[in-house]
Amino acid sequence: MDTAALITAFVTLFVVIDPIGLAPLFVALTQGAGGKARRAIGLRACLIAAGLLTVFGVLGDSVLDFIGISMPAFRIAGGILLFLTALDMLFERRTKRREGQAHEAEAADNDPSVFPLAMPLIAGPGAMATMVLLAGAPGITWSEVLAIHAVMAAVIAVVFVLFLGAGLMERALGPTGINVVTRLLGMLLAALSVQFVLDGLHATGLTGL
Repeated sequence: MDTAALITAFVTLFVVIDPIGLAPLFVALTQGAGGKARRAIGLRACLIAAGLLTVFGVLGDSVLDFIGISMPAFRIAGGILLFLTALDMLFERRTKRREGQAHEAEAADNDPSVFPLAMPLIAGPGAMATMVLLAGAPGITWSEVLAIHAVMAAVIAVVFVLFLGAGLMERALGPTGINVVTRLLGMLLAALSVQFVLDGLHATGLTGL
């Protein structure tokens, strides 16, 4: 897998998972916890999310074959799903929904590492679909699948690092800075999602796209 493809995979997963947008929610969900407890919660959430995304990256294609869904059809559907996620980011609906999930976890007074941090905030439907799309690309080899999973692990590592420095980053960027970054990432994700749809249409035999 060439460097450009790896960079595209990293950017796609980074935008979909949105570590910068997750950091303030992590602060809210772990409010009052000590530094050691915060690290444990963040590490547990990242490991669980990585495990879930690995399962979808390795078995997603087989599951689709078993159900009878072609990869081009899934690429088109996944592109549409990612485009809707991009719209949510551009119009703040995604942030509000995530905040609602965070409030649910706070009200239940549960360990937030599994819900809502690991799923659906880190390993959400968009991230799962992205892993299936990337690892199920036509003609992909097992070494390239491993490279994609290494890229996913790198994005999860970024999530963990930002969790550790979430308080500092939130103070540095402020609500306005986080808003600007989220919208920029939303625009990038919209373009990437359209490319997924075009690739799916091309794979069906509609050439010239």
